[in-house]
Amino acid sequence: QVLLQESGPGLAKPAQTISLTCTVSGGSITTSDYYWTWIRQSPGKGLEWLGDIGYNGITDYNPSLMSRTSISRVTSKNQFTLQLSSVTPEDTAVYYCARLVYTSYDYWGPATQVTVSS
Repeated sequence: QVLLQESGPGLAKPAQTISLTCTVSGGSITTSDYYWTWIRQSPGKGLEWLGDIGYNGITDYNPSLMSRTSISRVTSKNQFTLQLSSVTPEDTAVYYCARLVYTSYDYWGPATQVTVSS
């Protein structure tokens, strides 16, 4: 059983950089063919893919957010992290980490709420 758990600040002010961490247990983030993903859902909107980091450390980003997004990992802790810079209230959302295998997301974290407000 693979478990993912998001952690983050909960509340941020506009223009700040937020950092969210996903801690994975029950499986290694370096295992072949798995991609570790960040997804969010803003109020009243659908799911939005933010980006992912592969088992090999290669990253991929949503082009619309690429200039503000960075995903990294700490393999010794089996964690991967999302940094989103210059946040605005439009970045208020529920943020999920998930595991992608081929074309399916098979494991998800329970999500963490991020609210951007002054």
